[in-house]
Amino acid sequence: MPETRPRPAANLAKQLRTAESLCTERGKRLTPIRRKVLEILLAQGRSVKAYELLTLIRDVQPGAAPPTVYRALDFLVEEGLVHRLDAINAWTACLDAAGQPHDLLVVCTQCGAVAELSDPALNRRLAQKVAAAGFALTGHETELRALCADCRKTAPQAECHTH
Repeated sequence: MPETRPRPAANLAKQLRTAESLCTERGKRLTPIRRKVLEILLAQGRSVKAYELLTLIRDVQPGAAPPTVYRALDFLVEEGLVHRLDAINAWTACLDAAGQPHDLLVVCTQCGAVAELSDPALNRRLAQKVAAAGFALTGHETELRALCADCRKTAPQAECHTH
């Protein structure tokens, strides 16, 4: 089940230390702005659109500009600390950055909640299907659009597709 509430401070601090450690191991730098972007995403516990993120950053860094936020997001995605969610044009913190890669990201298209799942066998089958169609996968994450349990309770039945 995806976490959609703000993260406890101790857990957030641990995830930030993990991110710092991963960057150091890779010879990369988690600059203050990159750290702040990651901290905000972790604290939100859900996906966040870029301009919402910019508003949240401006609360602590009034002069922050869109290119600064996008550069930080690009870095965090490249380092596997954040997921770019094409399904809803948003970003979410990876809740297990030091763990195994996530094959599937299930994204609630209504509230932005995200579940990180891993199914290597399914990923292999998808890669085989893609290869049979004459393509080669260039990424290992697949996004699925869905409605979380809370949003399904409030969504009209017509919005829930079963095929």
